[in-house]
Amino acid sequence: MDTEVSHLAAYFTLFTLLALSFFFSLAETSFTALNKIRIKNMADKGSKKAKLTLSMYEDFDRLLSSLLVGTTVANLTIAAICTVLFVNAFGDIGATISTIVLAVIVVVFAEVTPKTIAKESPEKIALFCAPFLKFFLILLTPINAFFVWWKKILILVFKPSKDDKAMTEDELLSFVEEAMCSGVIDDDDKELIHNVIDFHDRRALDILTPRIDVAAISKNATTAEIAELFFKTGLSRIPVYDESIDNIIGILHTRHFLHYTMKGGVTLESILSPAVFVPAQMDIGDLLKLLQKEKSQMAIVIDDYGGTDGIVTMEDILEELVGEIWDESDKVIEPIVPIGENSFKVICSTDTHDFFEHFSLPKEDADDLPPTVCGWILERLGKIPEKDDVFVYEHLTVTVIRTERRRALECVVIVRERVENEDYMS
Repeated sequence: MDTEVSHLAAYFTLFTLLALSFFFSLAETSFTALNKIRIKNMADKGSKKAKLTLSMYEDFDRLLSSLLVGTTVANLTIAAICTVLFVNAFGDIGATISTIVLAVIVVVFAEVTPKTIAKESPEKIALFCAPFLKFFLILLTPINAFFVWWKKILILVFKPSKDDKAMTEDELLSFVEEAMCSGVIDDDDKELIHNVIDFHDRRALDILTPRIDVAAISKNATTAEIAELFFKTGLSRIPVYDESIDNIIGILHTRHFLHYTMKGGVTLESILSPAVFVPAQMDIGDLLKLLQKEKSQMAIVIDDYGGTDGIVTMEDILEELVGEIWDESDKVIEPIVPIGENSFKVICSTDTHDFFEHFSLPKEDADDLPPTVCGWILERLGKIPEKDDVFVYEHLTVTVIRTERRRALECVVIVRERVENEDYMS
């Protein structure tokens, strides 16, 4: 009778330990795989379980040591009890049988099964496990204290680099790709996130409207001339200069101009808004903050000699994040238009990165090039572009078809078949 009771107690203990091993493995995988942002959002909405889960996740070292200690103790105890039971039942060969049977049971029921379940719904499983884990965290406090000190010793010995913990831009972009593949975000979300990541890599020089295209007016212009320029361009703000566009003295708004035309005794200079001047190499993120601080919609980009390089508007900056912003005065112009088989007409103000991406050219080659196709053509030709100038680059033949004021306006690009080991660089 005593033997039967002891056997029942042993089997009950085995079952309990196996259940604990299952639970610890389940909790470990769920906390490792859970989405912290999702749990944080649930906690912000008032979920007590989510708050408890988040607090445990943020003290992950203590949690992990408790889970590993619990799993190890449970599995070792299972092995000891199984060995005794099998040796009593089968003699010396019982130890071998115990090892085989235990390996199958532990792998299937304490490793593969719980980890598979937890990986499918990590947040849900973590929320379920959190209240029970709190008990084990308290129970194993002395052991956890030892591991905390042990970790500090290891850090002092091995001195891990802080860079190892930092997420790189490439890793972040990989996460975005995975999120899109799994259906969490769509193509538009992906593009917006990419634009945000690349935002601080862009400079004022990359997005400015060049001075040759800037609609500006002299401070000595007549009211009729100013009105005609506003009407012709459809702009709401125009830079005003003194003698030369290199000496801009302020920005004229249509609203202020209307007041100017309706009131007598008011000078043009008195209604101008102050101009914001920035260097061409300024980060557009910093430029955005500056425009917000100055409550201005436009910045004058200056070159190394203090002259006007061009202008950047708030709209130009926002378009780097959300894409083109059209209004009723904008004309829709496609920068790259197919005109035949493997041939395209390209507006030379097109962004060089967009051009390289469209024609499958190495993106890294575009990083050190001028911001527009016009500048790229000038660099490739090594001279002022003229109509019918032609050059070959990689698998493309580029022909200038329209110029104005010593710059290329339009070109035709013919895409040829790639030939291995042929040097297309001219």
